[in-house]
Amino acid sequence: MTEQWMPGSKEELLSVIEHEWNLLVNLVLSLTDEQMTQPDSGGWSPKDNLAHLAEWMNILMGYHMDRKPAHEVIGTSEEVVKGWDMEVINPVLFNRNKDRSRSDVMTLLKSTYETLKARLEATPFEDLLKPRHANDPEKRPVLLWVLGDTTEHFQEHRETIERGIKT
Repeated sequence: MTEQWMPGSKEELLSVIEHEWNLLVNLVLSLTDEQMTQPDSGGWSPKDNLAHLAEWMNILMGYHMDRKPAHEVIGTSEEVVKGWDMEVINPVLFNRNKDRSRSDVMTLLKSTYETLKARLEATPFEDLLKPRHANDPEKRPVLLWVLGDTTEHFQEHRETIERGIKT
């Protein structure tokens, strides 16, 4: 198993997040309205991917950083989040957002990103290095979830969008 890269400072963290964010936004701004709503082979349009990213940034802040109950943060029943099965959670998020307009999704995405960025700027880096779960034998830091729901997620969905618009 390869070791995951971790930033050494908050400045480095914010820089890599901003880099991936800019790549994503620049791609999306280059798409036509038709491209933004055209589903890929998995049934998700670029707009759907962006709404998904906004949802997960909110989950990062509410569940991982604020440690609120997952079902409250996501706005679902406890049954939906039981076991953190993405095959259950992601369709709920998809259905919630699938009928939103491009403009609405872009406003949501940018607003959520700005809120998250402000939260991260205000959070001491040392707090991000603390274990997310007290009973985690691996003592994985909150920072792993920050990276997972920002840089890694932005890159994953940017690449998904790029593949989808080429087909």
